[in-house]
Amino acid sequence: MASTLLRRFSALRSDLTLPLTSLHRKFLSNGTKVLCQSSPPQAGFFPANEGVMLLPGSFKNKVAFITGGGTGLGKGMATVLSTLGAECVIASRKLDVLQKTADEISNQTGNKVHAVQCDVRDPASVTACVDELINVAGLPDVVINNAAGNFISPSENLSANAWRTITDIVLNGTAFVTLEVGKRLIKAEKGAAFLAITTIYAESGSGFVVPSAAAKAGVEALCKSLAAEWGRYGMRFNIIQPGPIKTKGAFSRLDPTGMFEKSMIGRIPTGRLGTPGEIANLAAYLCSDYATWVSGAIIRMDGGEYVSMAGEFNDLKKVTSLLKTVTLKTHLRSLFSL
Repeated sequence: MASTLLRRFSALRSDLTLPLTSLHRKFLSNGTKVLCQSSPPQAGFFPANEGVMLLPGSFKNKVAFITGGGTGLGKGMATVLSTLGAECVIASRKLDVLQKTADEISNQTGNKVHAVQCDVRDPASVTACVDELINVAGLPDVVINNAAGNFISPSENLSANAWRTITDIVLNGTAFVTLEVGKRLIKAEKGAAFLAITTIYAESGSGFVVPSAAAKAGVEALCKSLAAEWGRYGMRFNIIQPGPIKTKGAFSRLDPTGMFEKSMIGRIPTGRLGTPGEIANLAAYLCSDYATWVSGAIIRMDGGEYVSMAGEFNDLKKVTSLLKTVTLKTHLRSLFSL
């Protein structure tokens, strides 16, 4: 009996110590660069690959319309689509920024990129923008609703105007663009792939960004509803929920001092923020002919942040050593109670 218990204890001790030793060897061996990074060590396992994923020419002879296309994620998506052969039309309120981006992308890819001014909050501006879109490039094959606005505020400090400012851009703007383009596509009997960029808290909700959370949730309901209704007209609707992506626009507004970035990285299991190129590759796939059977989907791309925050016991990784001790004692009591 004693020899049996000894063998079980030895096996248990081996099970508990070998993975830890293996991890130490992984991160502490000579020549590793993992510990030289400012991100958590596991980030070395998950490097960002921003090379264009799809085959060259995947969007040849296609027109892509991207709102909020002058900066950040919109610029990244327009760049990838143009690289893959699309004729892109980018839209936002600031024509000077748009034109600079259009010229930059066109010079890089050799394909036409058009800049069209549009205030998505204003139905008349949206109508004029779509008129210009059709005039310069034709009806779109791809429509990406990426225009957004956000700010951090305690909800008790929100005014009616503050609420309208965000919901007009995010929810109403997406609806105005989608309906204006969609009606014209239906009339022309032409299909298209629609994509909306939302956020992981559209699903969970979030304090301090309540107008954005409510508006993004509305965008997701809009897209899922139209995926069901307008599939008969040849239209697909999908959604990407990005986690934290370090873009100049978003971070300058929401984290101007950088104080939240470290805590964000700390709760992401892959140990780093996402990049515009990674989102752009997923967007290109969802809008491509490789994804014609994907509609009504919500794809979360966040390095595991959502599930990390959702699990009630996930913070136990902070007390791993204590947990191992408690687990060992529990196993020993179990063994000696046999």
